[in-house]
Amino acid sequence: MPRISQQLHPHREPVPTRLAATVLLLRDAEGDGALEVLMTRRSPNASFAPGAYVFPGGGIDALDAQSHQVADRRPAQSDLHLTQAIAAIRESFEELGVLLARHADGRMADAADIAALDRGAPFAAQCEARGLRLAADSVYLLAYWTADRDLPRRFEVPFLAARMPEGQTPVADEAEQFEPVWVRPADALARHDAGQFFMIFPTIRTLQRLAKFKNTDAVLGALANEQPLWVSCPRAGLLGGKEARYMEDEMPFGELALVCPDGQIVHPLDWQTDHPVPLLKNVQRLTAPNSGVMTGPGTNSYLVGDPATGYIAIDPGPADPEHLEKLWRAAGGDIRSIVCTHSHPDHSPGAAPLQALCVQAGQPAPPILGLRSAPTARVASAFTPERELAHGERLVLSAQVADAANSHTLQVVHTPGHAANHLCLLLEEDGLLFSGDHILNGSTTVVDPPDGNMADYLDSLDALDAACEKQGVNFILPAHGYVLGEARSAIARLKAHRLAREAKVLAAMQALPQGSMDDWVRHAYDDVPPRMWPVAQRSLLAHVERIRAMEPGND
Repeated sequence: MPRISQQLHPHREPVPTRLAATVLLLRDAEGDGALEVLMTRRSPNASFAPGAYVFPGGGIDALDAQSHQVADRRPAQSDLHLTQAIAAIRESFEELGVLLARHADGRMADAADIAALDRGAPFAAQCEARGLRLAADSVYLLAYWTADRDLPRRFEVPFLAARMPEGQTPVADEAEQFEPVWVRPADALARHDAGQFFMIFPTIRTLQRLAKFKNTDAVLGALANEQPLWVSCPRAGLLGGKEARYMEDEMPFGELALVCPDGQIVHPLDWQTDHPVPLLKNVQRLTAPNSGVMTGPGTNSYLVGDPATGYIAIDPGPADPEHLEKLWRAAGGDIRSIVCTHSHPDHSPGAAPLQALCVQAGQPAPPILGLRSAPTARVASAFTPERELAHGERLVLSAQVADAANSHTLQVVHTPGHAANHLCLLLEEDGLLFSGDHILNGSTTVVDPPDGNMADYLDSLDALDAACEKQGVNFILPAHGYVLGEARSAIARLKAHRLAREAKVLAAMQALPQGSMDDWVRHAYDDVPPRMWPVAQRSLLAHVERIRAMEPGND
């Protein structure tokens, strides 16, 4: 993990969480049988999410955990999940008069039962006295949300799902909840976008995922294994000057975890090329103005170091004079070395002009470091460093500051695959991996033979995983896109994606043994827009070469 001394913002302890539960009551619409969910509007005077449309729910009471004997449960339903289900059943009754309970003969509670119960009195005891058992076995765990770290009131909330009992009509308590409404997830989202149906982030994201299900059976069927479909504690940054929140699987999340670990909403996420973006006190990112299909928002140049130690520039990018001057100025002119992760034309051409800029300003020429391009490299990717780096070599910046030594150590990891001369850099003191083009955020890198090699690429992923485990690396800083968090999980997902793609390539080759590359790409990359197939063919060829190399007799 990054050193506390290098964090941009002072540590701030998030507010402790409170336990709560909410339930999505589901039904199939008359006519087309489409999925509908029951929602209600919170009081405009509520202390949390006033005026928002929500699912019924609230805090978990001590009595909920003491009411297990009144509830039916599934064999695999844990005590915790049972308590959560009881809380959700109680809240749906207190807020909306919906009663998920059964008589001894299996009949669901009806209007007479609901009328006989007092919404303000202890709930489970009333049900037991009337001979009702809580139908907790029909309540399933859908998701688990923990409120954002920045909020003044925070809840840990299982989002549960249950089928709406037939013959019951929701009636709001007109104190906490108002205007119960049945709505299709897609319609609720459209009304929210139109400014007519205010919802908070977890509700929006839940409906977005719920909209993919056809009906109630499909939802409940997906929850049968007792595991939530997702678990999230979102993070927020600034996009266009406004707060924007993201879940763990969304591209900005890792960057927000690195820059604002305690949930401070201060980090701008807008891509721009005008000025460097500080990620830590000793790491800055300046994105080159070369955005495009292959480069995403542009090539990320990084500066590692501080004013006392000087800086190492990683991937100066294309030979763009304005970009290089901004990079030089961000380092205060004190660039000690320039490292190119590989020789592709959006990474290495800026090295020599950046070095010249330093010399023109009267500073020593920083050495240009990296690996020489292989004979297999394309002409535009020819590159010869002033000194070649060795696998495992360490580049050290250090200075004595006050009574302490300050250092930044970059370890070289040779990672052929995307290019034969590709390398990554591991910042040891802060557990960061500068991944060049080997690992990207938002896309997978092209492996283009002959300089690219899929077997080497996958082996390099394994080497990076081992290095991350050994050095405790949790963040990956790619040459294109935001910072990635949970480094080893990101590597595992990337490898799984590559192997799944290879399985599709193999299936295409087996189905069309006389097929052309055009035929195979249509089958193996059918989930990729056709306009990208010419690019995809490069990686397809790399997969084909690996598959054929693994065939018997090709050892």
